[in-house]
Amino acid sequence: MNRVYVCSCFGITEQQVREHADQGACTPRQIASVSKAGTDCGSCVRRIQGILGRGACPRRELADQGDPEVLSAGLAPIPEAQAA
Repeated sequence: MNRVYVCSCFGITEQQVREHADQGACTPRQIASVSKAGTDCGSCVRRIQGILGRGACPRRELADQGDPEVLSAGLAPIPEAQAA
């Protein structure tokens, strides 16, 4: 399988970002909290935004407002074995 890296700093692939999004990470900040993507040089943040798109995410507005319950939703990192 061909891996497309989104974040070179932490080796995060496009597939991993999509899997985190499927688990409820609606914003680049939430992706960063579970994978560190976008927290070093920041060059991947726009790419992550593009992957997430502007689709409907019921928690996006609350997350953007910093709702602590939404931000601490328990999003778990995806193990490397599952991301392959």
